[in-house]
Amino acid sequence: MKTLRNAGVSFSFSLSATLCLLHWTAALDIPLEALGHTNIEQLPTITEQSPTSQVAFPFDEKFTIKCEAKGNPHPEFKWTKDGQPFDPSDDPRVTIVENSGTFIIGNNGNISEFQGVYRCSATNKLGTAISEEIEIIIPTIPKFPKEKNPPITVEEGNAVVLQCNPPKGIPPLKIHWMTIGLQHIDQDERVSVGLNGDLYFSNVLEKDSRRDYCCFAAFPRIRTIVQKTPMTLIVNRIQSFSDTESSVTSGANSILQRRPKLLTPSGGHSTISIVKGDTLQLECIAEGLPTPKIEWTRLDGDLPKRAAFQNLGKLLEIPEVTEAENGLYQCNAANALGKVPHNFQVTVEEPPRWLSKPESMIYTIGSDVTLDCKAAGKPEPTIQWKVNGVPLRNMPVSTDNQIVRRDVKINDSAVYQCEASNKRGTILASANILVMNLPPMLLTDNNLEYATVEGKDVLLDCKVFGSPHPVVEWDREDSASPVQGPKYSIYENGSLNIKNTVKEDSGLYTCLTGNTEGKAAITAILDIRDATQIVEPPENIKVLRGSTAQFTCGAKYDSASANDFQVSWNKDNKDITFIHTDKSRFYVEDGVLQIINVSTEDEGNYTCVASTALDQAQETAVLIVLDVPDPPEDLKLSEPKNTSVRLNWTPGNSHNKPIIEFIVEYEESRWKPRDWHELVRVPGNHTSALLKLHGHVNYQFRVSAVNEIGRSQPSDPSDRYKTLPRAPENNPGGIVMEGNLPNEIHIKWEPLKPIEQNGPGLEYKVSWRRKGVEDNWNEEIVKRHSFFIRNTPTFEPYEIQIQAVNHLGFGPRPKVVTGYSGEDFPESAPQNVAVEIINSTVIKVNWLRVPQENIRGHLGGYRVHWWKVRSLLEVKRGHSEKHSLIFPGDRNHGMVPGLKPFSEYSLIVMAFNGRGNGPASEPFTFKTPEGVPEHPALLRVASFNKDSITLLWVPPLEPNGILTGHILQYQLINDMEELGNLHNITISDLTVTRWKVGGLETNSKYKFYMSACTRVGCGKPITEEGITTMEGDFTSSAAATGDTNFRHITTLSIPTTTLSPVANVSLSSIAYAGIYDGISTQGWFIGVMCAVALLTLTMLIACFVQRNKGGKYSVKEKEDLHPDLESQGINDDTFCEYSDNDEKPLKGSLQSLDGEIKAAESGDSLAGYGDGEHDQFNEDGSFIGEYAAHTNKGPVGVNGNSKGLHQVTA
Repeated sequence: MKTLRNAGVSFSFSLSATLCLLHWTAALDIPLEALGHTNIEQLPTITEQSPTSQVAFPFDEKFTIKCEAKGNPHPEFKWTKDGQPFDPSDDPRVTIVENSGTFIIGNNGNISEFQGVYRCSATNKLGTAISEEIEIIIPTIPKFPKEKNPPITVEEGNAVVLQCNPPKGIPPLKIHWMTIGLQHIDQDERVSVGLNGDLYFSNVLEKDSRRDYCCFAAFPRIRTIVQKTPMTLIVNRIQSFSDTESSVTSGANSILQRRPKLLTPSGGHSTISIVKGDTLQLECIAEGLPTPKIEWTRLDGDLPKRAAFQNLGKLLEIPEVTEAENGLYQCNAANALGKVPHNFQVTVEEPPRWLSKPESMIYTIGSDVTLDCKAAGKPEPTIQWKVNGVPLRNMPVSTDNQIVRRDVKINDSAVYQCEASNKRGTILASANILVMNLPPMLLTDNNLEYATVEGKDVLLDCKVFGSPHPVVEWDREDSASPVQGPKYSIYENGSLNIKNTVKEDSGLYTCLTGNTEGKAAITAILDIRDATQIVEPPENIKVLRGSTAQFTCGAKYDSASANDFQVSWNKDNKDITFIHTDKSRFYVEDGVLQIINVSTEDEGNYTCVASTALDQAQETAVLIVLDVPDPPEDLKLSEPKNTSVRLNWTPGNSHNKPIIEFIVEYEESRWKPRDWHELVRVPGNHTSALLKLHGHVNYQFRVSAVNEIGRSQPSDPSDRYKTLPRAPENNPGGIVMEGNLPNEIHIKWEPLKPIEQNGPGLEYKVSWRRKGVEDNWNEEIVKRHSFFIRNTPTFEPYEIQIQAVNHLGFGPRPKVVTGYSGEDFPESAPQNVAVEIINSTVIKVNWLRVPQENIRGHLGGYRVHWWKVRSLLEVKRGHSEKHSLIFPGDRNHGMVPGLKPFSEYSLIVMAFNGRGNGPASEPFTFKTPEGVPEHPALLRVASFNKDSITLLWVPPLEPNGILTGHILQYQLINDMEELGNLHNITISDLTVTRWKVGGLETNSKYKFYMSACTRVGCGKPITEEGITTMEGDFTSSAAATGDTNFRHITTLSIPTTTLSPVANVSLSSIAYAGIYDGISTQGWFIGVMCAVALLTLTMLIACFVQRNKGGKYSVKEKEDLHPDLESQGINDDTFCEYSDNDEKPLKGSLQSLDGEIKAAESGDSLAGYGDGEHDQFNEDGSFIGEYAAHTNKGPVGVNGNSKGLHQVTA
């Protein structure tokens, strides 16, 4: 052992800590180690006593009344009996156990005077402990009184009760009614034994007469059965009497049936009290003729589910009753003449139970003592306090049964008892209150060494006992302050727990403890080592039987644990023993476990365990040995029949993997000889299979076994087995009825397989008739597997049967299949077509359904066709491409999306069935409201100088309404992360297409946003960037003078259009504002730019020419060119647009035209309604669509019937 700092380290306590110590309490049990250090006085405590109720059976040689107690000094014992002092030593029959309160009473046959209620007290100089009351019951042998029972005479049909009146004895009591020959009296609804032991006859029969009715009372606990004197019952016969007859009359002795009357209980109401947890028994036995039946109900609720009916319903039992069974119950005795009720008021009572009870504690001198005692029960218990077994009289008790003692002294040490009682029982709780002061006693040895591994918790012991409770601190040798922090915990007994240890926790620790009576200290040495780790764990492997399996296991450990480090292996938690011989199959070398020639027995869990004296690490891997079963053997045929045969076999070796199933295959010599086909699969625990066979087949069988690994090789074939031909057993399936023409039905079915034909000459009998019209079947036998029924009425139901037949007879009765004859086109069109405008691009179409009789087939749904007549900005009407949507099912409305705002449309609706479309409705014309416009067709910088930029723009190609103006916004960007403020300019004059923005910063970069507006709102903006110069004005004229800092763009003439009332504009010499250096001054570069400009102009002209043709084009192409802002966002990738919207938005760039107006984007995008002709409406209005070219995502050119723009004058 190492020598550490002196245990007598001095330290001081603060005043506050000392004050707190004065009121310290602790559990009373004083550690045994402390008793070894000094002699500490202890109050007596009862440690063992006899049960509160004890029966001294007459067959016992002796019985013991126990009372054991502990204390210091050892207590002296005294007894009371029935409240009076009792000295067991006064009776020579009593033996007293030495140093104990227990005494033993010898049973000499006359011990009745020992019956009574006993209580033991254990006393030493500190106080007195008392036991609970012990009731000793000395039972006497129960006996029936000697009596002479006169015969009981009763007329047939009347009621009678044979009374038992059993003697009192130790429960439980069991009553048996038997004859003198010990034959039980039969019981039924008419005759029964009650809870009180009486035998009840609801009405007597002549057969009930006998002279040996004996009541036997059994007392199992005292092994006693007593018999009552036999009773005689004489039943006078009343001619012919029957329990079921309404009356039997014969002169003066006639007897009538009577209403029920209760034999027990008496009266109409009973009150029952029962202890919680006991079994409630309610009994009703009635007399009457016919014999009454008993029914039970609860008047204030439902009977509990655990309620049971005994004794043919006369006894209601509810086990383990709770407060929920408090209530009013009723029995009803009823027969054909009436009924009589009886009510039971049930009260569930409860013996006392503790809510809180006083606890044994150690208190310091001068502290306050508070003792609580609360109990619950029904009736409410009464509380009585005692001190040292004497009722408390001179000490105040609060209304809530609490005792408070102030400023206690040593002589206040005592045993306090609290006793709670009600009529259902008594409970006792004792509290030992010990008042003492004691200096600290360290119960742990000094200079103990502790070691653990890094990452684990460690507990340094410092068990201390004292009063007041000593304060404990722990110090480290290398620290001036006590150990503290979340990783340190000091337990109540003084021990120090260090959580999740690390190497730095190693060192010397000192436990310092003290109270007002003194101080003490010990030292502990802690060594933290590296944890053992498996750095190369074994891995799960699967190997074939007969190969070699290898597990690798590498570990590292602390060098201080080198002497006790070891690596071991176990299989399925059993150690592997390594014996190195020629026959050994297990080898270990350098942490590698090898298993040679693996067999199925080697399969299991292999665990590598690396261990030291302080810890261990382990890793487990699984070895799986793979193999398939052996083929089954010894195939035999038994139980031969023409339709079946049983195949038996013996399973092969499953190789430690249970066989999951067997596969039986067959081969036949007629249709496909030497081809094996699966016949049946049976579970792996079967060794035979009853095989169902077809007729006219020469069979041969074989069997394969399957386990988790795979399927075995097939067994050898069985002997051949040939069946005789017979009629077909199956009819063809897969019957399909098609009506390709209105006046015929084409019937097709799947032919029978060759092996199912069962004999030669297979044909099919086709039977048909009109359902609900024809009673007789039309029949025809055919060899093929299809048939036409011609000259049928249009779309009428037919019943069809297909039956197989061969030379041996017909197959089973076929099932009836119902189908319809051919469909014809619907006869009428939907009526009352109307349109409900949803928004500028979506409408709801309503119509009246076509009557079912005019559908002339299975209704497929309704088809809506619509086409654009004109834009409301145009006067000329046209007829564009027609679009359609399908609305499946029987419905009267549908949603049509993808319309152009501010346009006039026409639509028609038609029904369709499997044959085709019906007639169309009258065209319905409607107009869509205005929408927001597209972005302007063009936005460019016309000129710029040091503080202004002039912009030029072209109105949108699709205004989607009457334009009301434009909004121009701009902000400073200068390639900065933070953008300048956004400025707004509203331009209401539609003739203005050029705007000079002044007041700009010199030599700065700006971004401009231009949006067009209608009365509905403003569309998405088109953007452009411009730069102010250091000085001077720059326009297209600079390019004409040869200034190489500008690109010249050829004059652009904008085609005229009627989309908006704007003036002509000539865009000559439009210049893109910017400052260019480098290659921009080279001639070749200028030439390339001019060529690009020319090509761009040529493509623009081609686009406008195409639009002026006015030809048909797909709706998708129009949407891609002029997207509807209410149903989808502007397509920034559309060809022939001038916007550079492909740019990513800068931080803080334009989000809306102003604080309120945003570019509208409708949620009614076509993607939400369907996809081409394959999309279908749901019940809420979504549809199957024929929206043209919807899936085309590529850019489109400008075409269609849009007119050219008018030139506007700037």
